[in-house]
Amino acid sequence: MAGGIPRAQPPPEGLSPDEPLPDELPSRVLWRLRRNPLRRPSDLLQAWIGLGVLLAVLAGTPVAVFLVGDTALRHYARAAEHQDRTRRQTTAVLLHDAPRHPEPGSAEARNTRYPVPVRFTDPGGLARTARTHVEPGLPAGSSVDVWADTDGRLTEPPLTAAQVRGHSTGWAALAALTVPVAGAGAYGAACLLLRRRNLAAWDSAWARTAPRWTPSS
Repeated sequence: MAGGIPRAQPPPEGLSPDEPLPDELPSRVLWRLRRNPLRRPSDLLQAWIGLGVLLAVLAGTPVAVFLVGDTALRHYARAAEHQDRTRRQTTAVLLHDAPRHPEPGSAEARNTRYPVPVRFTDPGGLARTARTHVEPGLPAGSSVDVWADTDGRLTEPPLTAAQVRGHSTGWAALAALTVPVAGAGAYGAACLLLRRRNLAAWDSAWARTAPRWTPSS
């Protein structure tokens, strides 16, 4: 045939022309496990990989959630204890007027904070100055509550029990999402490698077979 041997066109992955393509992954995996004249070793391997990944995800997700959540809980609990020991609440005095919000009394104004220089006494008894965020419109000389660490720096309040639980729950939820995504990625990569291998095998087999089917010109 002029123009060389045409490229092989393999049938869909392990499918008989008379059988519909399964829509769901479990059906697809179980379909590949059935005996089939067109089933290749790679089809069976892909089915076992799919089942292995599914079982690994089902077993690994709760384990990952527990381990990650417990580790995060311990970490944030230790952090909260350390903050309780090293941070103290004190009173700071504004050194300048805080800027006024363009819309006094609005919901935006109630949620807005402006950085203003303040003077405060740190846990060691030393007078210090720093900047902290305060409500709009506070005049100089106003008092605000701030938190300072043992180094005399203004900082956030120690983590509360609710915040510790919230952070830990967030990490546990992230683990619950990560395991299935990682499993799907591993299965997809395996399928891609098997498909490339099958296509290469089809090309090689077609290159050997086509000349016998192609009449010489």
